[in-house]
Amino acid sequence: MNVAYRSSQFIAASTPGVWSVLADPVRLPEWLSVVASIDAAGLDGALFRLGDRVQWIPAVAGRWVHRTFAPPLEVTRCETGRRLELTQPEPLARTVMRWTLEPVEGGTVVHQEVVAAGPLSPVYDRVLARRVAAGPHANFARLARLAGARSERPLHALIAGGTGALGGRVAADLACRGHEVTILTRGRPRRATPYRYVRWDGVTVGPWAQELERPRTVVINLAGELVDCRPTDANIVQLTASRVDSTHALVAAAAERGPVQRWVQASTTAIWSDAGEQRCTEGTPLPEPGLPQMTGVARPWEAAARGANTTHQNIIRTSIVLEPESPAFGRLENLTLAGLGGRVGSGDQWFSWIHIDDWLAIVRAALGLEDGVELPDGVVVAATEHPVRNVELMRTLRRALHRPPSPPTPASVLALGAIVLRTDPALGLTGRHATSTVLRDNGFRFAHPTLDDALADLLPARSRAALPTRSRTRALRSR
Repeated sequence: MNVAYRSSQFIAASTPGVWSVLADPVRLPEWLSVVASIDAAGLDGALFRLGDRVQWIPAVAGRWVHRTFAPPLEVTRCETGRRLELTQPEPLARTVMRWTLEPVEGGTVVHQEVVAAGPLSPVYDRVLARRVAAGPHANFARLARLAGARSERPLHALIAGGTGALGGRVAADLACRGHEVTILTRGRPRRATPYRYVRWDGVTVGPWAQELERPRTVVINLAGELVDCRPTDANIVQLTASRVDSTHALVAAAAERGPVQRWVQASTTAIWSDAGEQRCTEGTPLPEPGLPQMTGVARPWEAAARGANTTHQNIIRTSIVLEPESPAFGRLENLTLAGLGGRVGSGDQWFSWIHIDDWLAIVRAALGLEDGVELPDGVVVAATEHPVRNVELMRTLRRALHRPPSPPTPASVLALGAIVLRTDPALGLTGRHATSTVLRDNGFRFAHPTLDDALADLLPARSRAALPTRSRTRALRSR
């Protein structure tokens, strides 16, 4: 059984420039994080050639075993400027890494496919393949930096919350497109990334505020604790403070050092609480009082950003983002694989969602970077035009993951499970039918409008035959 992980990214650099880095064995550890070191001394040329064999050390557990027993990495396909395939032979299996370069207007789309194949592929999938495939977009950003990615109108993006799943994707996407990225962080700056890290406490205005004085600065505020926690009074206070305090700090800094060119402010469609059958768009009134862990957190979060010193601000009310490395998507996938993929509660609750590529495109549109799309100031709902009910969500997940029908999960069972998992049962039992009129009226088109298409694109492919690389160019092009 073959298992394939696919990802793609637009890079604002010429195809020959990307190839000169991608096919250089010496530079492989500089951008592909799984490669700790490589011995390229015995190669004939400066770039990989068909038939080359090299020893390498992975940056994963078991490095000593790999160094001692693994055969060399082989170049099994090499089409100059277009395609590179590296194969790691294993006992009764192989791990294949493929990159295809697609020239497009303004740069290159890089398609990556990592395949575990052979009788023991499930073993090597866990040991190596999924680790090679992990965090591909940070790798793409490193590749873009080395290839000299440039934008015709470069921005300086200051991102609060840039170390989270969505923040990391925004940072990588903008870096690949030739923009400069600075991430505000409470922790230690990460090494070997193509971004600048600046310390802040998320509460007070400090030296970090100087970043707002740089030309063409935009603010992307995604800061906030994860909502996947028990809905206790203390947790709700913490959820609110982590969002409101950081937003107040950014607004105060911009008042001193601004204005900034654009401001993208995170929010959530959960601001409408459990909306039942109500259709929610940008103009839908907010409930009073709403659930405290939903409306009660989101309302002051949005209010804290209003009046920021900027020439253009969008508040992005985001639905569930389907992104392979996000906690919400991972939990849905794991529950389905574990045989718990039946409807939750009544199954009638609405599930509003968006593919990560479309969410990134909305952020770019808010920054003025999407051709043909200019969003007006104000609230934008980041949700596909085709929400589904919970019962359809779970059925589609089972179909995508090749799982048989599963028994339903009663609300009482979910409530008990939430105690064990230290999460909020309302995350599974409530919902809302949220769509955007602003996006539709201003020329935005979804690359992944249906759930079947989105899951087919995001989930690992499993088959008994060779797995071709698909093109996702349309969803990735931008200025």
